[in-house]
Amino acid sequence: MTPSAARLLALTILSSSAALATDLRIYPSFTEVRESVSSTGNTLTVALPQEAWAGVIGGSLDLEGLAFNSAIQKLEANWLSTLEGKTVFLRGEDGKVEPVTLVRAKDLLVKDASGRYFSVRYEQLQFDVLPPSNPLSPSQTLTFNLKAPGTGTLSYLTRSVTWQPRYTLKASDAGAQLSALADVRNGTDLPYDVKNTELYAGDVNVQGGGYPPPMPMAAVTAESAYGRAADAAPKIENAGDLRGLYRYALTTPFTLPANSVVTLPFLTPKLTSFERYVGLNTYFSTGTQEGTLNRFYRFKADDRLPAGPITVREDNRIVGQTNIGETRKGGEVEFTLGDDPDVAYTRAVQTVTQTKDAKGNVTKTTYKVTYTLESSKTRQVRAEITERVGGRLVTIDTGKATQNQALATVKVDVPANGKVSRSFTVVIDNS
Repeated sequence: MTPSAARLLALTILSSSAALATDLRIYPSFTEVRESVSSTGNTLTVALPQEAWAGVIGGSLDLEGLAFNSAIQKLEANWLSTLEGKTVFLRGEDGKVEPVTLVRAKDLLVKDASGRYFSVRYEQLQFDVLPPSNPLSPSQTLTFNLKAPGTGTLSYLTRSVTWQPRYTLKASDAGAQLSALADVRNGTDLPYDVKNTELYAGDVNVQGGGYPPPMPMAAVTAESAYGRAADAAPKIENAGDLRGLYRYALTTPFTLPANSVVTLPFLTPKLTSFERYVGLNTYFSTGTQEGTLNRFYRFKADDRLPAGPITVREDNRIVGQTNIGETRKGGEVEFTLGDDPDVAYTRAVQTVTQTKDAKGNVTKTTYKVTYTLESSKTRQVRAEITERVGGRLVTIDTGKATQNQALATVKVDVPANGKVSRSFTVVIDNS
């Protein structure tokens, strides 16, 4: 790693130590940054630029492999402060440049040759030395008093680097295919040159620290980030599970530019089942209802799927987007993409019988629920309706009575340009 590249990393190792490789363990809402450090003496000093510090989760800094007696964290002045009392150059509104003395970097107070003090804008200043990329940004330094020289790992958690998969479901009359991309986001002004990168998916909660404000991102594809050679881009491989977390590893060293989103090919699982249907999920009521059914998709994959957004294409046209949750291998994914105006329903409820107690209060009622479905589609369509029925004891048709809640389901094929009716009986016993 060159000295200039080391300075661009989230951690810049100073004086008694040298920067080695950075490792990233990227979770959906935070990242663990791991930086190798070494010292030949009993003092180790590292500087964390303010851009990186803004996303660090409080209390997450840790030094592994090096025992220390104490650590001091200090906010250092920015680069411009080192020029206080020195000559800089001021470009006036007329374009003329004159030497001035920088008195205070905090409010850009300068003094001209006649001894007058005034404040200027940073854009008006010129320098005879090359300024850093963030001359007005301070840095945080950490100084460790080591028990002995050696090599260790400095780690911290940051909200500024995250990742998320996104899926595309391509469907047609011939079947369906599912593919996924991984978006890795860097919300800092600092690039990361990484030797080892791991992606984690699952429910991981960490304490402290809010999310940094959103920053404009420049999308970076694998080709633009790693050159034209396709084999130069890292590939993502399944690395197994870790106590309920999904773990994936990048196979080659990885560069994550500043303020960027790097997109990489992720998963191409095979679908073991796939269904389209129209449906309705609702709750039992005694009133008449009518409306249109919703467009549903349901599938199972031969790989576990981390949570993320999914785009559905039919015949290569987008028909909707939604989100799917964490799904185990072979688990069922089901979602809706909104109304299907071609399939309408009418729901009617008839009270069949009622039972009353000695005071005349109704304790048990039998209802007949009838759905009439009408389709204007040119092909047959599968329809599924689910009603949740509440009560002390609930019986659906001739099934077994259940306590508190039961599910009534209707599954029927609606013919092309046709109409079909289906009924079920509900018995609610509150005696």
